[in-house]
Formats: sequence, C-alpha cells, structure tokens
Amino acid sequence: MQAIEFSYESHDGMIKIPEHYKDWIKKPIKVILFAQDMPNNEKVLLAAVAKWYELGLISQGKGAELMGLSREEFMLALSRLQVSPYTAEDLEEELQNAS
Repeated sequence: MQAIEFSYESHDGMIKIPEHYKDWIKKPIKVILFAQDMPNNEKVLLAAVAKWYELGLISQGKGAELMGLSREEFMLALSRLQVSPYTAEDLEEELQNAS
C-alpha cells in the first residue's frame, strides 16, 4: 500500500489528483476524506492508520509519516489503541539479533 496526502478544495464534487501522482496510480484507489478543521480528524486518521499497520499493509515508518509522528510516538499511539507495535517477524528478528 502506498499513501499520499494532499489538500484540494473541490467545488464540483471531483477530486483532482496532482499531476506528479498520476503515473503512480495505476490501480483502483481508496480515498479517505477529511474536512479541514473537523474535531475528530486525527482520531479517525489514527484509527485507520493503526488498522492498516495491524493488517500489515503499511510499516511503522509509513504509519508514523502519515500521522506526522516520530516512529516512537507512533508505537506509543498503537499501544494506546491496543494494537501491538510489533509483528511476529519483528519479534523473531529481535530474538535472532539478541543471540
């Protein structure tokens, strides 16, 4: 999964994807819209990003980037949502590195 973020003010109900992303989008896309200055935008975005991470669709680094957080802050946010910040692969790698 790849993610982009951009702002666009729509006057006709259409979303215009910036030119520099058009070659990048070759498959059907999922769009998440947030109205500017709505009270729960960050909570909804964090819930979505945490779920993507939990499903293995994005990395911790990508999740942190999407949220505008450091990787450590993102890991703490995952923990608060009761989403393990570690995958089985992460734990196996840690065990191998500890040996």
